Amino acid sequence: MNLSIEKTALVLIDLQNGIIGHHSAPYTPEAIIERAGALVKAFVEKGGFVVLVRVSTLDGKDMLHPITDTEQGPASYPAGWDAIVPALAEIDGTYTMTKRQWGAFHGTDLDLQLRRRGMDTIVLGGVSTGIGVDTTAREAFQLGYNQVFVEDVMGAANKEMHDYVCQTIFPRIGKVRSSAEVISYL
Repeated sequence: MNLSIEKTALVLIDLQNGIIGHHSAPYTPEAIIERAGALVKAFVEKGGFVVLVRVSTLDGKDMLHPITDTEQGPASYPAGWDAIVPALAEIDGTYTMTKRQWGAFHGTDLDLQLRRRGMDTIVLGGVSTGIGVDTTAREAFQLGYNQVFVEDVMGAANKEMHDYVCQTIFPRIGKVRSSAEVISYL
């Protein structure tokens, strides 16, 4: 498999201070961040487009508030919870995008940024595998993007959720690969 750097974007979901520590199974947060950093550097060195997606809120009113059986996020968040982790934020040549819900396409300019650059493929990773990454993947699938899922640059609340999505959902809408494999395809 080869990936054309001119047509492929790296999209990393919610690798931010307030989330990574809670959604890293089966890997450690440090391992996910290290491999994500290697991917970002590989893309940037080849002139690729890298999108670091974070979830944030202005005042909580712009977040979804559905009626659910489980408790939703806190009413307020600590300062800096929405900042991209320093190891990734300090790499020049990336685009940081803010979303207000699980998926990175709805209500953002991600599709516009990708299409105007001629991108038809996304390499996707981040946390949580079964929430932000999965929702973004399904949105991308419906928009017609080819996808490569970087299994070892993802994490979930537990291994079972991570494995289910990576073994059952992602193979139906793209290809699942390791970070080392993806770097070798560039």
